[in-house]
Amino acid sequence: MTSADTSGAGAPINRLSRDVVLAKALELVDAEGLEALSMRRLGQELGRDPMSLYRYAKNRAALLDGVAELVLDSLAIEPADADWKAQLRQLAHSLRRQALRHPNVVPLLVTRPLATPLGLRPLGTLRPLEQILSLLVAAGFEPADALHVYRAFYGFLYGHILNELQEFVVDPEESEVLLRLGLHRLPAKDFPRIRALAPALAEYDGEAELDQGLAILLSGLEAQLTRQAARSGS
Repeated sequence: MTSADTSGAGAPINRLSRDVVLAKALELVDAEGLEALSMRRLGQELGRDPMSLYRYAKNRAALLDGVAELVLDSLAIEPADADWKAQLRQLAHSLRRQALRHPNVVPLLVTRPLATPLGLRPLGTLRPLEQILSLLVAAGFEPADALHVYRAFYGFLYGHILNELQEFVVDPEESEVLLRLGLHRLPAKDFPRIRALAPALAEYDGEAELDQGLAILLSGLEAQLTRQAARSGS
């Protein structure tokens, strides 16, 4: 057994790097939530003095930014691809999969950027914006319109992800959908439409819902692009 063995929490890791530190931080957040992440706790998990970690992250805020960057860096988009709708669909499904794999990181992706000026955010968190803008401008959108599309796209996408993560079933073993979802508690005369939709609510399919929403959003954007091209050609 050498000192490089990393089995078990707190086992020393022979060679640290920023990637190693962030990977362990993400692992800790996945297991115990954002509240568990601190320099001291991360040092314990890595088998190192917490002070040695400041070489890779100057404080806890930088650790949080790094974790978000690590997740977003896994997303792939090809700005030169002429099929911009396929690229946005692929990106949406990729981010959804990452969110379901790392649900404790979602608050970092959704709310943390709001507290940081754009130019001060980690570069890895800005790459999707740059790539999507390049993709949309190449497709024919005006730069300002491309920014509006980006905001609408991510607003929809993060809303979908938050909604899917919050889907809650009261009693999974109950066969009657009204009872399974707790909808029997709603007054029938005040909430007739929600109660009537019980079967659809019970059969929630996050991937299918995402595809449906993307179809609505992308068809509207394609129509906008067609009208813009028609105006330019007239």
